[in-house]
Amino acid sequence: QVQLVESGGGLVQAGGSLRLSCAASGRTLRTYAMGWFRQAPEKEREFVATISRIGSTFYSDSVKGRFTISRDNAKNTVYLQMNSLKPEDPAVYYCAADATFAVSLPTALSEYDYWGQGTQVTVSS
Repeated sequence: QVQLVESGGGLVQAGGSLRLSCAASGRTLRTYAMGWFRQAPEKEREFVATISRIGSTFYSDSVKGRFTISRDNAKNTVYLQMNSLKPEDPAVYYCAADATFAVSLPTALSEYDYWGQGTQVTVSS
């Protein structure tokens, strides 16, 4: 089993930055693809970014060029650096782990095996 705990959310002004962290326990994340998703009120959870076990990345069009996903396998942690935050970015942000041993960039919720509890991001205009 893998436990994922997100942190780093909060209130930021539009145009500002936040860095989210996702710390894992229970097993190493080294062989997992990791992803970030977000869910705004009354909306479905949506894909934000993913990083493969070898470090390749893929982003949704809505965050490409503004957000950066990265991983530190030594710390068993995945990050989401969010810059130039916009009024449409507020949501609960979730990290997730895909335990399939493959070099992949999963974007669907169903591809992930473990989820964190989420961290709230609020953007003021």
